[in-house]
Amino acid sequence: MGEHLDKLIDYLTSHSLEELKNGRNEVDGDYAYINCFEYETLPEEETIFEAHEKYADIHMMISGKEKMGVSDVSVLTITKEDKEADYVLGNGPTENYVTLKPGAALIVFPEDAHKVKIMADGGAEHVRKAVGKVLVK
Repeated sequence: MGEHLDKLIDYLTSHSLEELKNGRNEVDGDYAYINCFEYETLPEEETIFEAHEKYADIHMMISGKEKMGVSDVSVLTITKEDKEADYVLGNGPTENYVTLKPGAALIVFPEDAHKVKIMADGGAEHVRKAVGKVLVK
């Protein structure tokens, strides 16, 4: 992970997150890249956990704020899995919460299921977020 993470960090230190286009932004092919999204946050009961087997994620808020839940993937009941697209979806207890605001980041590894898009302060909010993807397996 070191070399690929280093390339992602080098990219992030030499580019502004605001410069990212929505969708995939290339850094180092499938070894490291950044996805950029815009969406409205949701009530927690409308969200679901996701996890990835091959990639670590670095969630970075560009604008707005959201609450994220994080749990060990072993506590989930898996509802959908797609090995080719590298994700599993599931439900289960939330072990930890983090609120992401601009300038904050959260790193999750393959064992860390993460529930995104949760409303942070009781109301829906428009957010723009970048997720760095680093191949670890």
